[in-house]
Amino acid sequence: MKILFTLLILGQIMMAATIEYIETNGLKIPVIFESDRRLPLATMQFIFTNSGSITDTTKAGLAKMSARIMNEGTKKLGSSAFAEALESKAIHISSSTGTETFVMEVGGLKETFDVALNYLETLLKDPNFTPEALEKVKTTTIGSLSRKENDFDYVASNELKSILFNGSVLANPSSGTIESVKSINLEDIQKFIKSNIVSSKLIIAIGGDVEIKDVKEKIIKIIQTLPKGKSLDVQNYRVVDKREDSILKKETQQAYLYFGAPFNMSVEDKDYYKARVATFILGAGGFGSRMMEEIRVKRGLAYSAYARANVSKSSSYFNGYLQTKLESLEEAKKTVKEVVAEFVKNGVTKEELAHTKKFLLGSEPLRVETMSQRLNRTFMEFYKGQKLGHSARELKKIENLKLKDLNAFIKEHKEILDMSFAIVTK
Repeated sequence: MKILFTLLILGQIMMAATIEYIETNGLKIPVIFESDRRLPLATMQFIFTNSGSITDTTKAGLAKMSARIMNEGTKKLGSSAFAEALESKAIHISSSTGTETFVMEVGGLKETFDVALNYLETLLKDPNFTPEALEKVKTTTIGSLSRKENDFDYVASNELKSILFNGSVLANPSSGTIESVKSINLEDIQKFIKSNIVSSKLIIAIGGDVEIKDVKEKIIKIIQTLPKGKSLDVQNYRVVDKREDSILKKETQQAYLYFGAPFNMSVEDKDYYKARVATFILGAGGFGSRMMEEIRVKRGLAYSAYARANVSKSSSYFNGYLQTKLESLEEAKKTVKEVVAEFVKNGVTKEELAHTKKFLLGSEPLRVETMSQRLNRTFMEFYKGQKLGHSARELKKIENLKLKDLNAFIKEHKEILDMSFAIVTK
C-alpha cells in the first residue's frame, strides 16, 4: 500500500511528456511538454531544426559563431548588463548548436519564468549585432582554435571527418578554422539568424513546474517576433567510396589513431536497436568490449579504445579511436582491422549478448534522471518521426533479441570493414 501511495503521489507531480501544438502565423508548431512539480523550476528550449553546422556551406563555423553572438546579450544593454539582469533574477538564457539544430534555452524559477520569457523575447528582437560583440567572439574563438592545434584528438577527429565526407559540409570542423572565423562578418551572422531562427523550423520543449496553458500566450508572442522563413528537409550525406589513410606529422609523444567507415542505416531503420547492441559489444561498452579486451587487456597497446555507430538524419557512419605508443602504431592499426573483421565474420557470443542486455536495461533509469534528459529523449523521438515511447519499446526489443538474429544483422554490415584512418604521429 505504501508503494502504491508513493506511485500515486509521484504521478501527480510528474507526468510523461506529451506533444501539443501552438497555431500561429499559419503554422502548427509542435510543443513537447512535461510537467514536474517536485521543484519550483521551469525550462524551455526553442529548437530550430536544419539550422546547425550542417548549414555552414559558405563559411565553416558560422552557426557556432552565430550562437556565440546570441550569447552576448542585447544591443541596448550589451553583454555584461544583460548577463547581470538575468543573474539578479536567477535566469539562464543560452544559445548553442549541434550538427542539425540551433537551440535557445531559457530557464529559472517558476515565479520568474514569465520574466525569463520576456528577456528571451527582448533578445530575439534586439540581438547584440555590433562590431564590438563580433570582435570579442572572434577573439575568443580564434584563441580556442589556436589551442586546439595541439589537441591531437581534435586534430585527428577533424581529419577523419574530412576523409569520410570529403567535398561536403560535414568535412569541415563545426567550430570552423582560424581562417574561416576571421572571414565571418556581421552581415554573415545576420543572414544566418534571419534564415535559420525562423518559426517554420521551430520545435519547442517545455518542462518543469509550469502548465503549458499558463504560458501559451507569452510563447505565441515570442514566436510572432520571428520571421516565418522556410523549412527544408535535412540533406543526407553519405561516406565517400574512396578509402584513405591520412598521416599528420606533429611533435607528439604518442600516436593518435582515428578510424571510420560507412554504416548503411537510417534513423527510420527498424533494426537500429540491433546496431545499438552490436556496437556496444564491439567498442562502445568500455571495459569488456571487444576493442578494449583485444587492444588493451591482451596486447597492452592502448589505455582505452572505442568504436561506435553514428546515425542521424544527415549522416550514418561507423567510427572509433585510440592512442598508442609511437612504436606500436602499425600493430594497433592492424589489430583494429582484425578485431572488426572477426566481429563481422563470427558475430558475438551468448555471454556477450546477455551482459549487454543486462547493462542496457539496468542502466536505463540513469538516462532519464533529469528533466533535460527526458525532454531531449522525447524531442529525438518526435524529430526522427517515431511515436512517443519509442525508446521504451526499443528496450523491449533488446530484451527479446535472439543471438542468431543479432549475428545475422552483424554479418549484413560488411561495409564497416572498409575503414579509413586519420593518424597523428611524430
